[in-house]
Amino acid sequence: MSLVTIAGVSKSHAAQHLFSDVGLMISAGRRSAIVGPNGAGKTTLLELITGDQEADGGTITRARDTVIGYLRQEVAESRGRSVLAEVLAGAGEVSGIERRMRHIETEMEDASDEEELTELMDEYGRLQHRFEALGGYGMEADARRILAGLGFAEADVERDIGEFSGGWMMRVALARLLLQNPDVLLLDEPTNHLDLASVDWLQDFLAVYAGAIVLVSHDRDFINEVANRVVELHDGQATEYIGDYADFVEQRAERMVQLEAAARNQQRKVAHTQAFIDRFRYKASKARQVQSRVKALEKLDRVASPGVRARSVKFRFPEPPRSGRTVITLTDIEKHYGDTVVYDGDLDLQLERGQKVALIGPNGAGKSTLLKILAGVLDFEGGTRLLGSNVRVAYFAQHQIEALNPDNSVFNELNDAAPMMSTTDMRKLLGAFLFSGRSVEKQVGVLSGGEQTRLALAKLLADPANLLCLDEPTNHLDIQSRDVLEDALNAFSGTIVLITHDRYLIRSVANMIIEVNDGAATVYPGDFEYYAAKRGVDIETRGAVEGARSTPRGVVAETPRPRESAKAAADRKRRQADERNARHRRTRELRSIVAGAEMEAADVERELTEVTERLANPAIYADASAVRDLVERHNALRDLTESLGPELARLRVELSAAEEPELVRSE
Repeated sequence: MSLVTIAGVSKSHAAQHLFSDVGLMISAGRRSAIVGPNGAGKTTLLELITGDQEADGGTITRARDTVIGYLRQEVAESRGRSVLAEVLAGAGEVSGIERRMRHIETEMEDASDEEELTELMDEYGRLQHRFEALGGYGMEADARRILAGLGFAEADVERDIGEFSGGWMMRVALARLLLQNPDVLLLDEPTNHLDLASVDWLQDFLAVYAGAIVLVSHDRDFINEVANRVVELHDGQATEYIGDYADFVEQRAERMVQLEAAARNQQRKVAHTQAFIDRFRYKASKARQVQSRVKALEKLDRVASPGVRARSVKFRFPEPPRSGRTVITLTDIEKHYGDTVVYDGDLDLQLERGQKVALIGPNGAGKSTLLKILAGVLDFEGGTRLLGSNVRVAYFAQHQIEALNPDNSVFNELNDAAPMMSTTDMRKLLGAFLFSGRSVEKQVGVLSGGEQTRLALAKLLADPANLLCLDEPTNHLDIQSRDVLEDALNAFSGTIVLITHDRYLIRSVANMIIEVNDGAATVYPGDFEYYAAKRGVDIETRGAVEGARSTPRGVVAETPRPRESAKAAADRKRRQADERNARHRRTRELRSIVAGAEMEAADVERELTEVTERLANPAIYADASAVRDLVERHNALRDLTESLGPELARLRVELSAAEEPELVRSE
């Protein structure tokens, strides 16, 4: 059953035409990734699905009572309640029922007569039954599990959300959306503010999501793990491919070959027909045939040749001055923010020329702090930072984009950063970043996120450096642009230290991994696979994916295991995801039953303890009737406890067996 049906939809923004005749079907279990160059209309398509924007033409039909949840690229700041409360507020009906139950509990304490108490108890019973049916008793546990998966420490979930940065607020918004469990989940760049561990957790969560998912992402690994459909927006058209990103690349290449052949064949026929028209246009005896062919050409549905696809960023870093062998040395670094100690004086690090280092580790572990210290843009309380001979440092981070002057033109923004460059050289540099012709006159304030990132990178390169410190350089860049940035980083002769959540970029570029955690920086002198082997981490790699390149190797671990093909890996991932989906559906109701049984057992145990304590009070025995009632209740609760215990144990065993992955027999 289709939850959302898109038919013949077109959309333009002012004079910019985005797409036309888009047709898609969104149904439960379908996980679609929307890809395409920046400005193709990916986010606009999501907002058409939600109804935030109206289509210029065509129809978007939403099934009755379909709940659509949308994670935007930016979220509004808020404060005044805890992280946990904010996430639970997204539970919709369940959250409302729980609030009403709490109110009724208070009202029952203050009830003045038996009739009022009976009415309140009846309503409470109805609400409790509905709450249990919706899985409400496990809601807080689910919320805490989701928050933990997204990187929140246990102590953080009770903090006011206003204390967190924008990136962490985005995680709160994502957690709230996942707990809400909408029928259609729309995600716009969900991995932008996540560390590697959180990305892994999210992709596993989404792989078993029972509803429909539509996501915009430039993370190829993430798409491969989550999507079973890829929709490409390109040249104003939407083309859907079955499979993940690897399948999309393969199928698109085949489609381009077919389109090219069909276009050439049609062009030959058109040329032959046009030659006949030109030859006999003025010959009376051929007039009818000429007119027939003219009309045929006018009605012909032309096959558009795919031609040359839109250019992506094409540049090479200017050749930097050659540095000494030792580029930078950190010794006994001590850094803290107020009472929070990040490095306690035990941090020592030395980098050499040509090393390309990826800093990895959980958010909040000190990666950005270490990068800023290396770049010389952050002071520290103890230790020394020593640059090697002839070392020049350049630092790129999100604040470079935020620091762009929105009132400047693109050309003037670069000119302010490089006043000594000639106009010709500045135009060449901007041209390398796709700012050519009149586009250099565009105001910075109207640029897209990807364009602003490219401009900030151009400013960075206006003054060549041999130590590049890059913090999330691929944010807002489309996949083609990431490929070219990857080429440039691989060709760069200097030293690179980068932070990125893009595992594909890490595998392609890094020849050294530094794991930052608990105030320590542990060096792994090899690539990402070497790090994974040493740490015992299961990191999936893909082979024949678009843009795949041989990665520079550092110290190689033991004989590497052979890589499976992209197609085989995609088939395996889909089988595993289908199995997890089926398991999740089988066990969802059972998990709710177990949660309800656990709650009932806890309530009975608590009441039994209270009755036992009252019976231990000598004063109670002054009222024989009260004692008799308490003894009867005590016996009933004890019998109930004895019956609930084995039943709960049986349910837990049944759930454990249902959740156990089935063994897959090798062929």
